Amino acid sequence: MLKYFYLLLVLSGFALPLSAQQTQTADLKWKGFERVNFTIDGHPAYYVKPNKPLPGNPWVWRSSFPDWHTDADSILLSRGMYVAYVDVDNQYGSPQAMQVWDEFYAYLQRNAAFSTKAALEAVSRGGLYAYAWAKRNPDKVSCIYGETPVCDIKSWPGGKGAGMGDTTSWAQYKQVFGFTEAQAMAFKDNPIDNLEGLAAFHVPLLHYISNADKLVPVAENSNVLVKNYKALGGQATEVVIDKQPQELFGHHFIIEHPEAIADFLMSNAYPVKPVLPYGDYFKLRGGLNKSHYVIKQDKQATVAFLGGSITFNPGWRDKITTYLKATFPETKFRFIAAGIPSLGSLPHVFRLQRDLLDSGKIDLLFIEAAVNDRVNGTDSLTQVRDLEGIVLHAKRTNPRIDILMMSFADPDKNKDYASGKIPVEIINHELVASRYDLPSINIAKEVYDKIQNKEFDWDKDFKDLHPAPFGQELYFATIKALLQVAMDPGVPLRKYMPRIKRLNSASFANGNYYSINNARYDADWSINPNWTPTDGLGTRPGFVNIPVLSAYKPGAELTLNFTGRAIGMAIVSGGDAGTVSYVIDGKAYKPIDLYTQWSGFLHLPWYILFDGNLKPGKHVLKLKIAGTHAPASKGYACRIVNFLRSE
Repeated sequence: MLKYFYLLLVLSGFALPLSAQQTQTADLKWKGFERVNFTIDGHPAYYVKPNKPLPGNPWVWRSSFPDWHTDADSILLSRGMYVAYVDVDNQYGSPQAMQVWDEFYAYLQRNAAFSTKAALEAVSRGGLYAYAWAKRNPDKVSCIYGETPVCDIKSWPGGKGAGMGDTTSWAQYKQVFGFTEAQAMAFKDNPIDNLEGLAAFHVPLLHYISNADKLVPVAENSNVLVKNYKALGGQATEVVIDKQPQELFGHHFIIEHPEAIADFLMSNAYPVKPVLPYGDYFKLRGGLNKSHYVIKQDKQATVAFLGGSITFNPGWRDKITTYLKATFPETKFRFIAAGIPSLGSLPHVFRLQRDLLDSGKIDLLFIEAAVNDRVNGTDSLTQVRDLEGIVLHAKRTNPRIDILMMSFADPDKNKDYASGKIPVEIINHELVASRYDLPSINIAKEVYDKIQNKEFDWDKDFKDLHPAPFGQELYFATIKALLQVAMDPGVPLRKYMPRIKRLNSASFANGNYYSINNARYDADWSINPNWTPTDGLGTRPGFVNIPVLSAYKPGAELTLNFTGRAIGMAIVSGGDAGTVSYVIDGKAYKPIDLYTQWSGFLHLPWYILFDGNLKPGKHVLKLKIAGTHAPASKGYACRIVNFLRSE
């Protein structure tokens, strides 16, 4: 319990993470400046204090060779910037090295109150460290200075091109990464790769290079990185130093004007711009230490992602899977990507069993639905029933499952916050998360607040509710910040309480698909066992090349006998979607227009809830094709993929 309270201090910025606490000594000088020495997980580290620190404590982080070409550092210290270094040599920017870098960064943030963004110096092989960390943390980097930086391991130490290479270092590199020769050659996360996030955060680069460099040839390293970065809209400059003398096959040269390097670093690192902390936008509650225990002790874990297009598309989800694998390298993960574009909480609660739970035990579940719940017009009561149903259903299957609820950003939520309102989707996500002691993240509020804080711009940086690379990086950074705290073993283990009072007695805790084969229908209906559109419109994964019960003529009728408290249907709504009328248990028929605002260009997965307030027991649904359709529609079609039922 004491450790838990200590963890709260860490979150508030008043204490160090326990793993990074070390005894400091300041018994050395560095060029007349005070040097504070400590260790991070056994790795020697230090920072050098300026005599008069600048406001906000800007700093430069040397990635390697801390005693090489230090004139720029001396200038920066004299101007009020700090200089820092941690020794992870012979690690080549590996995930293990990045773990140490993360701890070092956290140590300096909380122990020395350094600014949140570091100016990175990447000398030679230091390019492997600096760019590896910068790409994982573009939000924490103000700029990068590279001096003859290694940007592709195939060039150095591999020596697979024009470079001389280093056979000893190449063997060591493969050992550190656990690579075979083929895996090392196929590695796709060199500094030259995956620079989208760094460019999206507008991190400027400055490289000093020599065209005579035979050890780290610029044509295979800096030139390639700068070209790739500029193609992504990034700002990068190369300064060629060809003046003699040059040593080590052109890899070492004299820098006559180190003040130019100091100017570049300082102009981007200072003045320090205040940023809102990620911790302000998540609530820990019961944490994630049940899944953390499984990950650490069992060394086998299943992590699932349930959401719409923001979960389906490449971006934050891929980064989270990479982060988990790098953080827990001894654990065998099974990842389930169950994101389907256009789907919100109503589809999620009915597809949960088939798309996730049928595959086996799930230990950690990420849920996002707030964006599509707004876009799809899901009413507030249904949202609560959906979200609570997902939680109850998942916990019934595995009482020790951890669930993280996430509310993502969109323009409508920005408008709500601007008018002083909390979006109803956020209220409902937090309501369910609070009732069941689940951690939650409100990235919608974070995005709005950070825009108001002038940290970025929606149109230029975020761009859309489907986030640009900048937004994906922000999502990842916030989720990662929660994971780093929520999985701490010091958080008390809270058992799921099955007797907790439900928010809504009619929540869809037993939601599931109900097969179209259960329907009885007339000759105008038929089941296509492998439906695919013939009109050229788009489709969604999971809603094409599947059995579909279809009818196209007005008057076509079907009957469905079922037991349960809720009934609905999942359809594909295309350009010819019509109108249907339905009745349950002989009451009055009610019409539903199946055509949506997207149907003209997409066979959209569309979930319709006929009734969620039925009495338990047997019921009869009758449905027929109406003789009218929306003005924009080209027909009367109804294509049913599944019925929806909650018992």
